[in-house]
Amino acid sequence: MLRELHIRDMLLIDRLELDFGPGLNVLTGETGAGKSILLDCLGFVLGWRGRAELVRSGAEQGEVTAVFDLPEGHPGRAVLEEAGIEVGEELILRRVNSREGRKTAWINDRRASGEVLRALSETLVELHGQHDDRGLLNPRGHRHLLDAFAALDLSPIRAAWAARRDAARALAQAEARLEEARKEEDFLRHAVAELDDFAPEPGEDETLDAARRMMQGAERIRDDVTRAAQALGPDGAEGAILDANRWLEGAADKAGGRLDEAINALSRALIELGEATTGVDDALREMRFDPHELEATEERLFALRALARKHDTAPDDLAGLAETLRSRLEVLDAGEEDLSRLRNELSAADAGYDKAAEALRAERAAAAGRLDAAMTAELAPLKMERAVFETRLSEAEPGPEGRDAVAFTVATNPGAPAGPLDKIASGGELSRFLLALKVSLARGNDALTLIFDEIDRGVGGATADAVGRRLARLSETAQVLVVTHSPQVAALGSTHFRVAKQVEGDMTTSNVVSLSADERVDEIARMLSGEQVTKAARDAARSLIG
Repeated sequence: MLRELHIRDMLLIDRLELDFGPGLNVLTGETGAGKSILLDCLGFVLGWRGRAELVRSGAEQGEVTAVFDLPEGHPGRAVLEEAGIEVGEELILRRVNSREGRKTAWINDRRASGEVLRALSETLVELHGQHDDRGLLNPRGHRHLLDAFAALDLSPIRAAWAARRDAARALAQAEARLEEARKEEDFLRHAVAELDDFAPEPGEDETLDAARRMMQGAERIRDDVTRAAQALGPDGAEGAILDANRWLEGAADKAGGRLDEAINALSRALIELGEATTGVDDALREMRFDPHELEATEERLFALRALARKHDTAPDDLAGLAETLRSRLEVLDAGEEDLSRLRNELSAADAGYDKAAEALRAERAAAAGRLDAAMTAELAPLKMERAVFETRLSEAEPGPEGRDAVAFTVATNPGAPAGPLDKIASGGELSRFLLALKVSLARGNDALTLIFDEIDRGVGGATADAVGRRLARLSETAQVLVVTHSPQVAALGSTHFRVAKQVEGDMTTSNVVSLSADERVDEIARMLSGEQVTKAARDAARSLIG
């Protein structure tokens, strides 16, 4: 609900603060008094497109602030939460327009873009009038309005659409993978065969390289180690020490113990020499290799590295590459079978969507008949009993809300061609059509503030009274603001504002005042009798007010 509207230096308004109430709020005043200025200012703070020049002459900038109540569950809360703006029970919109045309907006003291402001405004206010292109006249919203009127549950069709979409996506992806695999089929088969034949193993490059280095090193030092073994053996150091030891032992008896230390040292030397000889022999045994083994190791190592370069990967990754290529080949081999399964799944999803769409079409057709009947009942008291309203359903592109296009059409006289509301109806007729449609579509607990801009233009008497009573009915479940010239409509308001233009010196301004009970009588009397308000007019006004 719109609670307050503050305007400063906008168009003909100097300073203005208005407090709106629940129910039916009416704005009256003489033609040209500036009633449309209020709507321009409200549209400005809501981010709507409007006049280019809004700042009052002589002012540096204009500013409009609107305060709304935002109860729990209000759809505007979702917009604010998505925009990261703190949500409370009170919503304050403020927008400033500089003399140069720069516009700046705040929502609850947070800077906000025009896009967020407009998205929020769609949950706050709905404007209806002869030039309405935001609400009921917009054919893009007619299907949503019909669905809301019928309280349709769209979850089955949305689930069926999602299943169809997912099945179609899975099939398209499988077809793309298969097509890509077919392009490289020859390469895949050759590469997998080559890798399987070679059978690379993780870590093989390091193992082969170490073995090759060992054999190459052994080949270079084997001759020196062999000569060392010969120098240590019986024909070398070992034989010489044994001879020396034998000679010393033969002479020891006659040496009086002087050779004992030498003999013991030679014994120890023979032990160390034996260990050295054993170590050299062991090394020689390990260095023995078949020259063909070195050649085979090098060939395997070089082939492994060449294969890695060919596939632009590390040697240790060749085994994994083989598995990857094999899986791609399996996709190709199993592709047609997989495509057949996915096509069957898509066909089943299509059938499910068709069934849900047909069921939804039947529900919409039934709701269209009920809406047409409701409109017929509403149009008669509005002196449009000869008009024919029809909700037409036609085929549209399939989507998550079915494949129906919905359009509200009207023929103003029997036998006349039907067409869109805004193309067929005249100004006064269009206003009454919109009112009847809004009343027919109303379901109660409307979160929107409904604004009707001179929707009673061109009607009077009983028809104006019928317009007023329908506005009053709407105001039982939603806040309604109406700009009116009809005393019958104004008399039904729960809050009444008068718009007046005044001239002081060279300055012309518009002012809006909230009327007391007595002032309401005078204003409605003026609307009945003109500039000269008579007692009879006041009595008539009191009678209208009841």
